[in-house]
Amino acid sequence: MDKLKISTAQFENKSGDKAYNISVIDKLAKQAADEGSKVIAFHECSVTGYTFARNLSKKEMLDLAEFIPNGPSVVKLTEIAQKYDIAILAGLFEKDENDDLFKAYVCVDKNGLVAKYRKLHPFINPHLKPGNEYCIFELYGWKCGILICYDNNIVENVRATKLLGADIIFMPHVTMCTPSTRPGAGFVDPVLWENRENDPTSLRLEFDGMKGRSWLMKWLPARAYDNAVYVVFANPIGMDDDQLKNGCSMIIDPFGDIIAECRKLDDDIVSSVITPDKIGKAGGHRYINARRPELYRDIIGQDHNSVQKVVWRSDK
Repeated sequence: MDKLKISTAQFENKSGDKAYNISVIDKLAKQAADEGSKVIAFHECSVTGYTFARNLSKKEMLDLAEFIPNGPSVVKLTEIAQKYDIAILAGLFEKDENDDLFKAYVCVDKNGLVAKYRKLHPFINPHLKPGNEYCIFELYGWKCGILICYDNNIVENVRATKLLGADIIFMPHVTMCTPSTRPGAGFVDPVLWENRENDPTSLRLEFDGMKGRSWLMKWLPARAYDNAVYVVFANPIGMDDDQLKNGCSMIIDPFGDIIAECRKLDDDIVSSVITPDKIGKAGGHRYINARRPELYRDIIGQDHNSVQKVVWRSDK
């Protein structure tokens, strides 16, 4: 593996407005390519919008969703990748020939679709079906994986993706600033976003506190550290339907250190050069080699009834 420059993005998407969202992806992909990046990652459902889908019927979801790889949005993403010679990772709702619906995330480059992943733990709409497999693919000589939002909260998913060979895990999210049973959680008042030019401090205090970034820092760096992987985290900023999101898209290295982070209260990208030498030097690499799976193989693999509760979804 050689050094590789990667960008991650944050932007305020418009619900259901694919043309607008793709236009922003185009603009930010160009910016990343102009800076020398070979890859740029966007957030979960960055093409379609996300939170508004909780209110859609199955017919409305089918109208919004697309076939992959031949749907118009993936075709357009491929055209952008060709135009700037940059690999693009972005999310949308997918449908298949049986009218089954999935939360999908794709990687395209100038030659077309490189990888497609279906979220293992979807919840935003009751008509979504879960994916049932991990995704490992290659970009510029690097083995990569994808885990979408809630998937990353189950630590086994991250470890499994690493054990399948991933040294970079793309983690697209629409997260933070929602109620939870944990102390300090809750929505952020949209008025603060509307007033961000006059009073950025009050908004930043909410975004960086326990409603947002401080919660993220409890666990996201640990995913990178424990598994000796680069984490490419992408999250929207601004209004996603009626919920305000705090961005802070970032790249974390295998030591668990943040090496790039979006800090603007606006659409933004950041970039970083990733290097293969960190992987072998990281503590997580040594700990993975020291594992004794014979001790816990049967414990981890025992039968289990999966129950997924999303606290802020009071309708579920």
